[in-house]
Amino acid sequence: MPPKKAAAKSNVSAEELLGHYREMLLIRRFEEKAGQLYGMGLIGGFCHLYIGQEAVVVGLEAAAGEGDKRVTSYRDHGHMLACGMDPKGIMAELTGREGGFSKGKGGSMHMFSKEKHFYGGHGIVAAQVPLGAGLAFSDKYKGNDRVTFAYFGDGAANQGQVYETYNMAQLWDLPVIFVIENNGYAMGTSVVRSTKSPSLWERGAAYGIKGEEVDGMSVLAVKEAGERAVAHCRSGKGPYILEVKTYRYRGHSMSDPAKYRTRDEVQKMRDERDPIEQIRDMLLTNKHATEDDLKAIDKEIKATVNEAAEFSKESPEPALEELWTDIYAKVEA
Repeated sequence: MPPKKAAAKSNVSAEELLGHYREMLLIRRFEEKAGQLYGMGLIGGFCHLYIGQEAVVVGLEAAAGEGDKRVTSYRDHGHMLACGMDPKGIMAELTGREGGFSKGKGGSMHMFSKEKHFYGGHGIVAAQVPLGAGLAFSDKYKGNDRVTFAYFGDGAANQGQVYETYNMAQLWDLPVIFVIENNGYAMGTSVVRSTKSPSLWERGAAYGIKGEEVDGMSVLAVKEAGERAVAHCRSGKGPYILEVKTYRYRGHSMSDPAKYRTRDEVQKMRDERDPIEQIRDMLLTNKHATEDDLKAIDKEIKATVNEAAEFSKESPEPALEELWTDIYAKVEA
């Protein structure tokens, strides 16, 4: 792990840096609040937090264009927030209320927004990867110049359907970016114990798919790589693989005590590589913002998150008849 460096001068605009800072901080504060609500028994089932990985989705959303699609796995709250979905609807879905994006019936893993082109978090490991290729196939068929981001983790990278999808995507030149969020541990097994490949993105070479490894703790590095991937796909050259090396601070899910790594390891990453602190240092060093400015942003974001939490508590539970909606279709004989 590289030592922490002093914040360098940046040619990125103050507005852009502040935007990245605000979006990453929203995800972190939201996830912290979700963890609190889970501990209070207000969120049931599974809950996988995105704390530590914020730079990945914020950087890639900065490279995306209007109409581009995204599909991901169960660690999905950050993806929803980054693409502009309402925090109130997300939190209400987490707590199983009718004000949620899936009317309280999907929970943490299963939310969708057609308006924001978010095609869900998916609980089956790697199941979203072929779905992402399908979304890209639709766009290529329509000739609309759109790109799909298909996110999955280092654990899912060992699943067979990933490689079937690689083959089809390259064969048909599909405009899909395969984003491997490599946080090093999958559910709890270190990537060095689960794969012999020195890297995951290079596996695409067997199918002729180009790609690269990216520092997933740097939002600017992720955005830059995302722009290369998007340009590749939009130019009709087929799929692209981004292996984004990131890190989650919490366990795999809220029920995971994460005993497979040391506290010192996690704290070292927080101290030296935290994606939000990197941008904070850059903002202060380059005099794009003051401590008071950043405190005001944090206060505003906390208010937004608290409002979402209150909305989720006040929203009613789904009516019993809602159990049958969106399940069966009535067919006339």
